[in-house]
Amino acid sequence: MADAGDRLKMPECMRLLAPEAVGSLRRLEWLSRLRKQGTLTGRHTSPDKGVSVEFAEHREYTIGDDLRNLDWRVMAKSDRNVVKQYIEETNLRATVVLDVSRSMTFQGEQSDLSKFQYGQYLSAALSYLFIKQGDAAGLVTFDEAVRTSMRAESRPSQVRRICEELHQTEPGKETALGKVLHEVAERIPPRGLVILISDLFDDPVKIVEALHHFDYRQHELVVFHLLAEEELSFPFQSFQRFRDLEGVDEMLKIDPQAVRAAYLEKLQEFIATIEGVCGNLRADYVPVSTQTPVSEALVRYLGRRKR
Repeated sequence: MADAGDRLKMPECMRLLAPEAVGSLRRLEWLSRLRKQGTLTGRHTSPDKGVSVEFAEHREYTIGDDLRNLDWRVMAKSDRNVVKQYIEETNLRATVVLDVSRSMTFQGEQSDLSKFQYGQYLSAALSYLFIKQGDAAGLVTFDEAVRTSMRAESRPSQVRRICEELHQTEPGKETALGKVLHEVAERIPPRGLVILISDLFDDPVKIVEALHHFDYRQHELVVFHLLAEEELSFPFQSFQRFRDLEGVDEMLKIDPQAVRAAYLEKLQEFIATIEGVCGNLRADYVPVSTQTPVSEALVRYLGRRKR
């Protein structure tokens, strides 16, 4: 770990990679569950057949094939000249998709970070993890439209480029989550890993349709659902003034105790909808409270994913 003098020399953007997160990630790895398209030889299964340790199928021998791949057992039993084909391994192409809409600026009293800041640290940590293990990482930021779109690359300098972009990004306009995710699904080449980081404040029907689009494009999908602890438990007691961060700039005075039960019921219905569609699509739904340290949230999720 760098000493205090080294940290002072560190570019401002690289401070998004918290030392405790980097220390934790050095011992972790991300293994893909689905077959990937990639350009480098790596640890993740590809849909293309090449040379590795996992058998795929037999095919008829043709002149020029490597004689070492002949299956002598099959040839002895059937008098057919066949060769073994194997599933090639490839590098993973991951794209972190970060919501930078205005609702992400909310920071509860129980957290040191807003949802947007938490998303910045989480995006930087994930990008570092992928580049560290030789995979490619890219970044998309959005509010009501795509703000930034960085193609996934595996160069070590990609971590700094992503951190610079995250550092320069400011939360912007309203959310158009459903519409924008359809565009993102088309922009990213098929068979990638897409990691969505958002509070998911949009019409659940539109979100469900957009998540199906990622499945149609054969992406592996992980959804980090960021919420502040106050949004999860609604602990307010006395009359409060609430303002819609993405709507009209108008304060509403509400008795929290009168609406708490209805609010929590609606929230649980919404979470159940998103979690249900993720289950149907074999996508990971990862609920995260911004009260949980980023490194702890990642270690917990990757440990569960590995099991």
